[in-house]
Amino acid sequence: QVQLVESGGGSVQPGGSLTLSCTASGFNLNDYAVTWIRHIPDTRRETIGRITSDGSALIYLDSVKGRFSVSRDNNKREVYLQMNALKSEDTAEYICSTSRARGQGTQVTVSA
Repeated sequence: QVQLVESGGGSVQPGGSLTLSCTASGFNLNDYAVTWIRHIPDTRRETIGRITSDGSALIYLDSVKGRFSVSRDNNKREVYLQMNALKSEDTAEYICSTSRARGQGTQVTVSA
């Protein structure tokens, strides 16, 4: 079964850090570019950034530049979203996506 799974979400205080992971089953994630998206229910969906199969990464979302980064470990077949200096407005469901599949998301809640 082709599937993407995010992990690493949770609750954190403002200023804290989290690292989200994205893993695949049913296909080789190493062959695909991966995009991280976040969804705030009833409001908006934002594209955070993307990493190509060979590791070239870009952050698109201005509000997270300098705080978030995307990386991958092709030995582990995992893609990561490192989130630092988290703010309450970063609270959202975080989703990884490829042209092959889209994950279900992992919730990140930032609150004091």
